[in-house]
Amino acid sequence: MGKIKRAVISVSDKTGVIDFAKALHSMGIELISTGGTAQSLKDAGLPVTLVSHYTGSPEILDGRVKTLHPKIHAGLLAVRDNKEHQEELSKLNIHLIDMVVVNLYPFYETVMKVGISQEEIIENIDIGGPTMLRAAAKNYRSVACVSNPQRYDTIIAEMQKNNGGLSLETKEQLAFEVFSHTASYDAVIAYYFSTIRKKDASIFPQNITLPLEKIQDLRYGENPHQKSALYKLTIDGRTHLTKAEQLQGKELSFNNIVDLDSAFKLVSEFTEPAAVIVKHNNPCGVAQAQSLVDAYKRAYAPDPVSAFGSIQAYNRNVDGDLAREVSSLFVEAIIAPDYSDEALDIFRKKKNLRILKYPVNTVTPILNFTFDVKRVDGGALIQDADVQLVSRENLVCVTKRQPTPDQIESLLFAWKIAKHVKSNTIVFVKDTETVGIGAGQMSRIDATKLAAQKAYKPLKNIVMASDAFFPFRDNIDEAARYGVEAIIQPGGSVRDQEVIDACNEFNIAMVVTGMRHFRH
Repeated sequence: MGKIKRAVISVSDKTGVIDFAKALHSMGIELISTGGTAQSLKDAGLPVTLVSHYTGSPEILDGRVKTLHPKIHAGLLAVRDNKEHQEELSKLNIHLIDMVVVNLYPFYETVMKVGISQEEIIENIDIGGPTMLRAAAKNYRSVACVSNPQRYDTIIAEMQKNNGGLSLETKEQLAFEVFSHTASYDAVIAYYFSTIRKKDASIFPQNITLPLEKIQDLRYGENPHQKSALYKLTIDGRTHLTKAEQLQGKELSFNNIVDLDSAFKLVSEFTEPAAVIVKHNNPCGVAQAQSLVDAYKRAYAPDPVSAFGSIQAYNRNVDGDLAREVSSLFVEAIIAPDYSDEALDIFRKKKNLRILKYPVNTVTPILNFTFDVKRVDGGALIQDADVQLVSRENLVCVTKRQPTPDQIESLLFAWKIAKHVKSNTIVFVKDTETVGIGAGQMSRIDATKLAAQKAYKPLKNIVMASDAFFPFRDNIDEAARYGVEAIIQPGGSVRDQEVIDACNEFNIAMVVTGMRHFRH
């Protein structure tokens, strides 16, 4: 455990660096620094050598070249017990450097600024910082590389305990943090360049690195014997679940987060006040109404049994009236844009209830990750996210009976829900509330029967949505038994005409979308 004698400090984020440098100086460590960092250290009364004085070369190209010099990198990369390396350093009058304290230009923060120019974005691609960090990390047995200001206190404490040195275990951990950090940093830059690529370039590049930053460890995974953690994708600047703030309640579980994600995505489809109730990653009730409390009541009614222990999502602020209604039921978690003080007071009486608040996007960010990633053994499948929906103008009526304007509204409402239910799925809707949902069945006819079985009110004057085409007319025969008046489905079956003929036989209106919404 060698004593650290010389350190290079060059940081963009100066949080805590003065106290850290003072502690290093108190242990007799020589400080070398650049530009603004050097000035901050001097202003704090610390003796510091400018990199340009140390190397004998001035900073050039508007500061683009400062630390890219053999006196810096040879001092970092030299193997301490290699006699030839040491003799070469001596001949060239190069000193050993035992510590690098560097954090990088804020590329991500720069990209996310409103109205930022491409020139400013490019200037915030750090070159010298990652190069020093990687050099120090490669030679971690002899050089400490510090890239995270949150590590300052523990590093100083260990050095004070060990006569100015750090254990090999600590230096290994610091090197791991550096390589993880620089890999993530470069991944964000690579993704930015993918957003400005030529239009004829493939949207799926040969290599993809997804930078993920851990938010928190979770109690366990899907099951108690599995460990898990929640990460955020740092190339996605949109509003998403990982930006939500937990206001109260127990720690979130893996399954809570999966269900919250499903509920959040579905409720985000609606512009009118909407309520979504999810259980085991499928909606068991969805409704849209003039008020949020009415939407909740209508979403709860179709399946009150499944609503017990559910996850709920809302696209408007939750008030006291809604909080009182919800509090009569055992609920695992609620997510909404915000809550009134009265609502929060009511929810506080249920200490375990998890309450989450999500931010609302006001601008479209430059970094906008819209791909869907599914893990498979040994790799991953990446596809465009299923974000498309149909409008009234896209619908094609294929039957003799035309749907009414009100039925079209209900059909489009049902279609949004079908998009978020596990396949095969059938959704029954009355006006703008679910009546029955048949989710995740191996056959479509079973999904139709299940939707009817789950129905809470007489099946009359309802509409039906199917996430994929009907392979046989049996679904139409079954739907006619339940009072279905209109159907929305993608079309495209070899038996489409047979299905259309069945609709005409039962005087059911049918529209096709030309688009399916499988959700495996």
